[in-house]
Parts: sequence; structure tokens; C-alpha cells
Amino acid sequence: MTRFKNAVKILALDTTSGACSVALMSDGQLIERFVQAERDHTRRLLPMVDEVLAEAGIKLADLDALAVSRGPGSFTGLRIAISSVQGLAYACDLPVIPVSSLAALALGARRAHPEWGQSPVVAMLDARMQQVYWGVYSSESPCDSLIPEAVQNPEEVLLSLEQSDISTPLYAAGPGLHYEAFAAAPLVSVDQGSLIHARDIVQLAAPLWEQGKTVTAEALEPVYLRNEVTWKKRQKIRSQ
Repeated sequence: MTRFKNAVKILALDTTSGACSVALMSDGQLIERFVQAERDHTRRLLPMVDEVLAEAGIKLADLDALAVSRGPGSFTGLRIAISSVQGLAYACDLPVIPVSSLAALALGARRAHPEWGQSPVVAMLDARMQQVYWGVYSSESPCDSLIPEAVQNPEEVLLSLEQSDISTPLYAAGPGLHYEAFAAAPLVSVDQGSLIHARDIVQLAAPLWEQGKTVTAEALEPVYLRNEVTWKKRQKIRSQ
């Protein structure tokens, strides 16, 4: 159990990547359940919710808010977590805090690698079809990418980094780094095995809660990025 200063009660869920996790921040304490599993997220998730609530000795209705990774990530994984959070939010009329899955990945990698210091972290998830979801996150503003989150092929990612004014040295984390092209990237160190943890989602959610950045269960929407790219291309074709 980890202790934080914040006294807000937030429950966070994630099934975005190859893991399933639930974390509860309650009166400054953090409780997490994490299991690395490619399947069975639907079966595992709600029992894990029950476990962390029972350990903290509170009920769902005692929470201030729910938090969830809004994406980008696996279509199926995002739908599982978001639909579960919507159901829980409807049950007790709770607000929801959407958190970037890439920002949570970067924060977790920074937590696991204190030697990376305050340098920017490039977070990458495999988007399949020779593409990655990616963003770059600083320690000063960990919720927002220094450049817009995107879905691109590795060569486009490298070009974007080269043309950006992001300070170096750069570190990187996430399963999207398996593509061979990233071997030539200007990265000091990488952690390809880094996964998203709900504990990092809940830590990012706390300041967003204080800023009033919540949505209703009905308004909660996943961020796929790839769908957005396709939509923009269709709009461009129609305007020609």
C-alpha cells in the first residue's frame, strides 16, 4: 500500500494493453490489483474492483469519482474498461475522469526508472498494421503530451521527433518499441516491457479531479486516434 497526500477517493480501471488492473486512492492511501493477462479481462475486472474496495473498507457509493484510461489502445480493451466504468458510474451517479493511456504508461515508466530523472518520456503502444500510438510526456505536465498524441508508422515517429523542439535526452517506454526502426532512434534508454498500471491512472486523475475535468458516464468516449485519422481523411476527400 502506498500513501499519497491527496484525500480524494478515486477508483481507476485499465484494460488497455496486455494487463488488467484496478487501483483505489482513498484518503491518501493507494491499493492496487494488477495482473498481466492478454485475455479474460471481462472476467477478472469487477472481482478486482470488489477486492480493493473491501481492503479499503469502503463502498462504491463512498467514492468521489471513477477514472479510466480513455485510450488510445486496443479497441477491445478500451471498450471493456470504459463500459465497466460506465456501469459503475451509473449505479452510484459518479463522475468519471478520463486519462490518457499513453500518459499513464509514461508515468509508470518514470516511476520504475528514477534514473531517468526529469527528462521527457516517449510512450508507445503497438497499434498493429506497422503503426504505433505515441506521445511525449514531461514531469512538469504529465497528463498532456508535448506534441499531439498520434498513430503513425515508426519512420513517421522518428521524423516527428527529429523536427520537434523537445529537449533531450529522451527516454522511451512501451510495447510499441519492438519495431526495428526504433533501434536507430535518439533514445538514451528504453523499456519495451513497460505496461499501463491503474495506479498511475489514479495518480494522474487526482489533479484532473481538482481541476474539475470530469465527464458523466453518458459522455465518456474512448479515444482511438486511428478512427480520427480515417475520419479526417474522409472529410478531406469529400471537400475536394
